Amino acid sequence: MNRVNISWSEIIQRVNQLDKTKKYYGVPRGGQYISAMLNPVDTPEEADIIIDDLIDSGETKERYLKQYPNKEFIGIFDKAKELQGKWLIFPWEKNDEKEDIESHMRRVIQYFDDANREGLVDTPKRYIKFLKEFTNPEPFNFTTFQNEGNDQMITQSNINFYSLCEHHLAPFFGTAKVSYIPKDRIIGISKLARTVDYYARRFQNQERITEQIAQRLMDELDPLGVGVQIEAHHLCMSMRGIKKPDAKTQTTALKGVYKNEKVKQEFLLK
Repeated sequence: MNRVNISWSEIIQRVNQLDKTKKYYGVPRGGQYISAMLNPVDTPEEADIIIDDLIDSGETKERYLKQYPNKEFIGIFDKAKELQGKWLIFPWEKNDEKEDIESHMRRVIQYFDDANREGLVDTPKRYIKFLKEFTNPEPFNFTTFQNEGNDQMITQSNINFYSLCEHHLAPFFGTAKVSYIPKDRIIGISKLARTVDYYARRFQNQERITEQIAQRLMDELDPLGVGVQIEAHHLCMSMRGIKKPDAKTQTTALKGVYKNEKVKQEFLLK
């Protein structure tokens, strides 16, 4: 995720555009820094406007507007309108960003369990470390070589992968089959598995991974065609909800000549 450091001068510039005759309630904690620069009040009931430093997913805004439907809610930065896909770092977060994220994780644990018991004391730190490691796949050189006349299907199957469902943050895992028919270039065989891992190791859905792998091979190799098939178990289906532990989900992406029925059947039967 691309990080953007927000300066005090940017904040002051935006605050100065607001109506300072209004009364502002600042959402803890970032909104409190903003309201203190305006005309702050202690409770939402007293405020004309509820203010936050950032509107990100919109959940905080929805929660406040549901409780206070007659109030206006604003954020000095709104990621629905700008800076999509960026991680904003405010001045009050720069010195303790790691600690701040861990404290949020600790609060989640406290909601369900005793975060101070021995087995959970260091869990926030370990979990954040796991997420940083897992969702930051290492870039790799997409090594290719001159094709020496091969015009047949090149297929690599049983490529194990792990990913995290973006809807529940529960793991899903399985195997991928990746195939292509080369034109001028072929790829180093290890790079097929690396491509699978590169797109799996983040918050994902299975359909997107399948399409991203296929499109990357098309972009890099300009082959006659590409076929990708993924079969996976989703713990969000096995452990919760419908609770079907034996269910497998298959997704397929076909590009170029792989859309031809004969080529498609050869790929699917391999």
